[in-house]
Amino acid sequence: MTPLWIIPAAPSTTAHLAYLPAMHHPIDLASVDHVLRTTRSVRKALDLSRPVDPEVLYACIDVALQAPTGGEREGWRFVVVTEAAPKRAIAELYRRAFDDYVSLQPDSPATQRPNYRLLADQLDAMPALILACIEGRPEPGNTARAVAHYGSILPAAWSLMLALRARGLGSTWTTLHLAYESEAAAILGIPPDVTQTVLLPVAHMRGAVLKPAARRSARELTFWNRWGETRDNDG
Repeated sequence: MTPLWIIPAAPSTTAHLAYLPAMHHPIDLASVDHVLRTTRSVRKALDLSRPVDPEVLYACIDVALQAPTGGEREGWRFVVVTEAAPKRAIAELYRRAFDDYVSLQPDSPATQRPNYRLLADQLDAMPALILACIEGRPEPGNTARAVAHYGSILPAAWSLMLALRARGLGSTWTTLHLAYESEAAAILGIPPDVTQTVLLPVAHMRGAVLKPAARRSARELTFWNRWGETRDNDG
């Protein structure tokens, strides 16, 4: 199989990349797959006393901005919270939402795993919180527009989490605070016509062991040509 190679764009052009065989800069599939397979939510083994360099966050967000964006609108916006007062206020909303969730879902992992409670307890101690937002609101009752709306920010949020992990920064994919979205908007000055999505608490990892999660196989979950049909030779 001919390997794929990446040719960086010239400095005077945009950041588009051309993909051609047998040229410069080979893709290290092992490294790429390792990051993709081992990016996990990190709630402990974090250095909460070490600040996160804003330039590193900018670099990670620049990576995230290469994700898909519906209609090339680039409606995504990222709110980085590092000041103590707004972090405390967001953390208080998060703890309220966490307690609400636990009371409604007493058998959920949130009640069984201490690290879930740990994140709620120390959210305001995180060096940075990154809130992924998108301009506009999802249109009620319109599935296509709702998918397009969230599909124009959630891939970027995941790319951001990957970029953070590749630079030794742990984060957690969480949306609990959205139970109090309007209160969070008031704290952070987010306009009412902007949708909040994923909140990523960010800190340098310290001894975190990241490994692939136990997941069902692709052959169990992939259908071919019609729902429920598998390939004949998949057993």
